[in-house]
Amino acid sequence: MQKFIRLNAVAAPLPLANVDTDMIIPAQYMKALTRTGLGEHLFRELRFAEDGSERGEFILNKPSCHRAQILIADRNFGCGSSREHAVWALADFGIRCVIAPSFGDIFAGNARKNGLLLVRLPGKTCARLRDEIALAQYAPIEVDLEAQQIRLASGERIDFDIDGGDRRILLEGLDDIARTLRHADAIDRFEAAL
Repeated sequence: MQKFIRLNAVAAPLPLANVDTDMIIPAQYMKALTRTGLGEHLFRELRFAEDGSERGEFILNKPSCHRAQILIADRNFGCGSSREHAVWALADFGIRCVIAPSFGDIFAGNARKNGLLLVRLPGKTCARLRDEIALAQYAPIEVDLEAQQIRLASGERIDFDIDGGDRRILLEGLDDIARTLRHADAIDRFEAAL
């Protein structure tokens, strides 16, 4: 898993509440057993018309946000069913951080396991960030996990809190297997004694 220490990137405002995992990646695109290729179906119904053409008004289709790596969403992002494919689709598209007031519990667990940083900020702060980013013509912002701070193009700094365990996992780039392998010597000793 890729370490997350600091990210300087374009942020795309997504002012939608209750974005569920089916909206993130519709079920019909979850047949793949790998994590690659899912990004092309991210927000399928929002990004594309029925004929397959891009919806120009959708934020990730706009040239200024086409390569965004940060989403600034609204409350309850990632609610709904427990599909890990939703996190895989975001990551495959290039999204490394989602900022929102709240997240679906299972989505949050899947995000942590896959190196996607979730930053919880109050709803009013998220709304203000979305407005300021648009006013700054989508100038990159910096999300610094080490300092637990967001830095805007204007110079403003916004502190955020994150669970210490989640922070360590992301900073060190430890997926479940890597976390287990840190105890390989103890596991070997246990198996030898068995």
